[in-house]
Amino acid sequence: MEESSKPIGIFDSGLGGLSVLKEAIKLLPHEDFIYYGDTKNAPYGTKSVKEIRRLTNNVVDFLLAKEVKAIVIACNTATSASVDELRKRYSMPIIGIEPALKPAVELNRQGEIIIMATTVTLSEKKFKNLMEKYKKDYDIVPLPCPGLMEFIEKGDIDSLELEEYLREKLKEFSNEQISSIVLGCTHYPFIKNKLSQIIGEDIPIIDGSTGTSMQLKRQLQSRKMLNNKKQEGKIFIYNSLDGEEIIKLSYKLMNI
Repeated sequence: MEESSKPIGIFDSGLGGLSVLKEAIKLLPHEDFIYYGDTKNAPYGTKSVKEIRRLTNNVVDFLLAKEVKAIVIACNTATSASVDELRKRYSMPIIGIEPALKPAVELNRQGEIIIMATTVTLSEKKFKNLMEKYKKDYDIVPLPCPGLMEFIEKGDIDSLELEEYLREKLKEFSNEQISSIVLGCTHYPFIKNKLSQIIGEDIPIIDGSTGTSMQLKRQLQSRKMLNNKKQEGKIFIYNSLDGEEIIKLSYKLMNI
């Protein structure tokens, strides 16, 4: 098989990376994609860095066996823990994701930039380096959200329990003092609507899926690896739970 005809691998600790897959399909409609959700081992955000790297390597091995031409780590936690190591090991494009702090500061709005993410993402060196670039000039507030991704993993994106969770998390912030909210976990875009109901439609909510997909396209273009076929690409979804229900839920989230 020609290199350009091979599929692109995208993976996450569960279903959150489907938000990145949706954006990637919009930008690269003629590419084939293989998505792998490691729901059986979710959440990654509560595990040690060593364990996250072990799980990530297992998923990468699965995707390599499918002969992918590039890999997107659609998980902020796995990116923080593993992306540098993987790039040293493989010559193919390895695209990571990180909290979209730059687009948030470029809005130049008054108030606090709240970064919602897992505890591991917020404590890793990669994020701390990102914060260092902006914290002198902007008021950036990391907000760990343990338990939030589990709502999305169950397909719960609109319940009263979810609303109560989010209101409790944001209770110390008045809407007037929020500049924007950065979603530092790929699961969180699925609850954007619920967040907007709570904080107001006028407060920007930003995630990294668009920037990650654009970087994927740039990497493939620069290496002349874009698929030249005319028809739409195919999407294959796998999950470590290996059950029909989780695959159904995956396709449901893809169509939201």
